[in-house]
Amino acid sequence: MSDADSPRDTPEFRPRKEAPMGTIVGLALVVLVAAYFGWRWYQQQQLAPLPTAPVAVAPNDAPPEPPKAEEPKGPQNPVEALAPPDAALPALASSDARVMKALTELLGGKAVAAYLQSDGVVRRFVATVDNLPREQAPASKWPVQPAPQRFITKGPQQGGVQTIAANNAARYNGIVMLAGAVDPAKAAAVYARLYPLFQQAYEELGYPGRYFNDRFIAVIDHLLQAPEPTGPVQVKLVEVKGDIPSQRPWVRYEYADPKLESLSAGQKILVRMGPENERKMKASLRGLRAQIATGEIAKKKQP
Repeated sequence: MSDADSPRDTPEFRPRKEAPMGTIVGLALVVLVAAYFGWRWYQQQQLAPLPTAPVAVAPNDAPPEPPKAEEPKGPQNPVEALAPPDAALPALASSDARVMKALTELLGGKAVAAYLQSDGVVRRFVATVDNLPREQAPASKWPVQPAPQRFITKGPQQGGVQTIAANNAARYNGIVMLAGAVDPAKAAAVYARLYPLFQQAYEELGYPGRYFNDRFIAVIDHLLQAPEPTGPVQVKLVEVKGDIPSQRPWVRYEYADPKLESLSAGQKILVRMGPENERKMKASLRGLRAQIATGEIAKKKQP
C-alpha cells in the first residue's frame, strides 16, 4: 500500500485535535485523589467491628469456665491382676523363641507347628486383633496359618451367585478344636506373663498410652456380635480390577447379602466358618474374656 492510499488521510482515520497538557494533568490528579480517599474508606470499613446486639446477663451469672482437659485414664482391665509378668523377658525384636516356647507348653508342639506362624508372632497377634473389627484384616499379618484347601461352594452360578458348601466348614475344624481344648485360665496366665511384649507391640502400632488388653476385650465383644445365619449363605464371585489390565484377573468371593458383606473382617470369618464352628469359637472367646476382663471381675467382688 502506497502513502497516497494510506487510510490516515480518510475522514474515518483523521487525527483529532489534542487536549492541552494542563487539562490532562488536572484530570489525573482528581482521579488519584478520589481513588486514595476511596481506598481509605474501604480499609476503615474492613477494620471496623460489626455491631452486635447486647446480651442480657444475670447479675449472679459467672462466665462459663473453659472445659477441662480429660485426664488420661489408666487401664480398665489390668493384666497384672492375673499374674506378674516374667522378670526376664527378651526384647520384642528377639522374643519369638521365648513366646513359641510358652505356646508349645500350652498347646503342644504338633499344634504349634501346624497352626501358628513362628516369626514375629507377638506383632502378628496384636496387629490382627486390632484389624479384626475393621474392613480388612490382611492374611499376611495373621499369627495363624491360613485354612487349608480352597473355599468350597456348591450349585450353578445363577447370576454369579452360589452357596457356601456345608463341607467348607471342615477347613476350620482343626483350629476350632484347638481353641476349644485350651484351658482359658492357663491361656490367660501365659498371656499375662508375656503381656509387656503385647503392650509394646500395640504402642508401636501407633497407640502410645493405650492399653492393649482393653482393646483385646473390645474386639472380643465385637466378634461375639457376629450374626449366626440359620440357612444357606450365598456368595458371589467378584472380579477385582486394578489400574492395569491383567490377562489373569484376580477374583474373590463376597457375600450376596449386603448386610453380611458390610460386616467387619473378623465377623465375616466367623460366618464363613459355618454355624456350628462359629458357636464353638464364640464359646472359646467368652471363656478367655471371662479371664482377662479383670476390671469386671473386681467390680463383681465389691460388696
